[in-house]
Amino acid sequence: MKILESLARVCSVLSGILLTFITLMTCYSLIGRNTTGSTIVGDFELTGVATGAAIALFMPLCQLKKANIIVDFFTAKASEARIVQLDRIGALFMAITFGLLAWRTYLGGMNAWMSQSGSMMLGFPEWIVYAAMTPPLALSALIALAQAILGDQFVMTEGAAA
Repeated sequence: MKILESLARVCSVLSGILLTFITLMTCYSLIGRNTTGSTIVGDFELTGVATGAAIALFMPLCQLKKANIIVDFFTAKASEARIVQLDRIGALFMAITFGLLAWRTYLGGMNAWMSQSGSMMLGFPEWIVYAAMTPPLALSALIALAQAILGDQFVMTEGAAA
């Protein structure tokens, strides 16, 4: 189970690097546009593809911490055992959802690879984004499945050591 936690952390760090790149590129482009009139061609496209990959890369850690939106209105008066049972069922549904997302993202990436489709201005290959999104979505599915099977034994808390 430690390997899943380590992989989730690596994905999170990669996402942070991508978001830092997006921020620096956007700042450079905006400063250039407003001072010298020059800009980075295709910065909007690069921001879009990198943000999509960054979101997918944050999902494993989000699932590991059970940081998804939880609506406890209906379970406020439920017993602890019932809440644990519902959490495990919810984790199973998340595993199925992430599994479907990983599968469809993989198929989309293969289609983009075969058709050699790219972004409009730069011609940035779309399959690269799909390739960056598929592994973290599959990892999220594995983490959710482990949570469905093991329950709260496999949830990272804020104070957990790295």
